Amino acid sequence: MSAAELVARWVRPEIRGLSAYHVPDPGRMIKLDAMENPYAWPETMVEEWLGLLRQVPLNRYPDPSARRLVEPLRESMAIPEGAGVLLGNGSDEIIQMLAMAVGGHGRVLLSPEPGFAMYPLIARCTGMDYVGLQLESDFGLSRSVLLDAVARHEPALIFIAYPNNPTGNLFDEATLVELLDTARCPVVIDEAYAPFAEASFMDRLGRYDNLLVMRTVSKMGLAGLRLGLLAGDPAWITELDKIRLPYNINVLTQASAEFALRHRSVLNEQTAQIRADRETLFEALQRRPALTVYPSKANFLLLRMDPGTAPSVFEGLKARGVLVKKLHGSHPALADCLRVTVGRPEENQAFLNALDAVIA
Repeated sequence: MSAAELVARWVRPEIRGLSAYHVPDPGRMIKLDAMENPYAWPETMVEEWLGLLRQVPLNRYPDPSARRLVEPLRESMAIPEGAGVLLGNGSDEIIQMLAMAVGGHGRVLLSPEPGFAMYPLIARCTGMDYVGLQLESDFGLSRSVLLDAVARHEPALIFIAYPNNPTGNLFDEATLVELLDTARCPVVIDEAYAPFAEASFMDRLGRYDNLLVMRTVSKMGLAGLRLGLLAGDPAWITELDKIRLPYNINVLTQASAEFALRHRSVLNEQTAQIRADRETLFEALQRRPALTVYPSKANFLLLRMDPGTAPSVFEGLKARGVLVKKLHGSHPALADCLRVTVGRPEENQAFLNALDAVIA
């Protein structure tokens, strides 16, 4: 039996029907496609970090509970004292753990869309049914659509990205509070972009038994560490910890994240700079008549190009050394859309120059 025949026999049909998550090679292009913090650490901080890494025992397994890291994470993210904390190899692993814990045949994962691509992908990989709630034309979340879907589908798991990716907007707070009051399942508020939004549900932990708040250090400038966090009632965290693979947070990530959080003022300064640059870039894009730019509370901006032009604009930017994210074709609501990460001022200007050359 050939490998192809063996695959057809044993790999689940829903897995064979998926496409792998594709990450393009940026080469030497200006990389404005992945919502990364564009700023490096100061050289003195890098040298101190390297000195620390020389002392990390690579021959030993990491602390399975990352105990020294949890407390600075609690402090930096204002996690309430009574909440439990679970760490993951990026937010993706936490999403997967949640789906594995509550999933099963006929159980539903519900989330607004267009939204984070990992929600439907992981739902299908873990055997759950995925239900996407269509956002309104301005990418708002309809209260009636949301609550009707919760009543009709009785989901086992709900994800709400706050702010939403790839649209950048914050959903109405009162609507989400009503969801927490109504839903009879875990509601995960995914706050990956919290440093740029200055809005959070973290302080509501303890008031809602079904509330879980997910964070990542990626957007703080630590994307290479792959460290995610889930906070919630200890009853949830205890069960999810049974699924977590041993030693999922490696020694280099633990040491580096703990070090970075001791220098949180550097990360906070970078975040403030990105927020200011986001508004400057937004205002500049508003002056371009060939596109619509949507307000954002994240570190990226969503653009809708003139009908039919997004693919050629994307290729034109690439040809001029600037890589953004092409969303056109990924969802009907994102027709003609591109997404640009807020970079350093000189990178943002290079993007604008390339854009003007393409759409002239």
